[in-house]
Amino acid sequence: MASASYPPTVFILGASSDIGSALAQRYLRDGYKVVGTYRSPAAAPELMSQGDIRLFYCDAREPKSIRAAAAEYAALNQPWDIFISAIGTEEPIGNFFACDFDAWEQSVIVNSTAQLRALHAIYPWRKPHQVVHAVFFAGGGTNSTFSNYSAYCVSKILLSKMCELLDNENPELNVFILGPGWVRTKIHQQTLANPDRAGANYRRTLEFVNSQKPGTSNDEIYDCINWCAAQGPDVAGGRNFSVVHDPWRNNEAGLARRLQNDPDKYKLRRFGNRD
Repeated sequence: MASASYPPTVFILGASSDIGSALAQRYLRDGYKVVGTYRSPAAAPELMSQGDIRLFYCDAREPKSIRAAAAEYAALNQPWDIFISAIGTEEPIGNFFACDFDAWEQSVIVNSTAQLRALHAIYPWRKPHQVVHAVFFAGGGTNSTFSNYSAYCVSKILLSKMCELLDNENPELNVFILGPGWVRTKIHQQTLANPDRAGANYRRTLEFVNSQKPGTSNDEIYDCINWCAAQGPDVAGGRNFSVVHDPWRNNEAGLARRLQNDPDKYKLRRFGNRD
């Protein structure tokens, strides 16, 4: 993915914590230039001390903050190969009609359109004359209902459909979305803080947090991203992959060939409903 003029570069929205931070460290290890954003100033210095990384402040709730971060990135003259969005929130949690609508709408923005705004803002500064990659994260409810998490759920569905649309419109972009499964991140604290509003997911989350189960590792997430990037848009473009359940490891069951032959696989579709 590197070019003769520029080193390989990854841009990570939300690089300072949890999955974003773990991915940043792995890309640094593998020789990438890493550029990313942070919202909590306390989280930035530790990551910046670990290698060739530049971080910009960005509050995804504010369009002007996204524009400012994009302008700072453009000034680096360091075109990107990979864009990864690693931000999100589960709140507000609860029945739709019990949630404050402004908070609900803000959650949808942070979990979907703000991430698309960031990609839109830095898209002109991608690596020229080659395929580049954009990665989003899916979550609970993408393929089923996720009661009491409607803002979070509908946002992930929006991102999944946008991956399909962006793939269709932009042949130079390999864009896909990954469902990582249960990962040990601080987002679970939002559910644990709302036992009366989270419904059945409170018990599931508490069991996971208190268990010895490691959950999906950051290495697995990183390896899945790299597999999808290596396959390119003909295989991965527009798809919704499960890191845990799909046979991408070592291309099990000829997954790449099957995806090339089936443009609807791992996408939002409605089948079997004709009279």
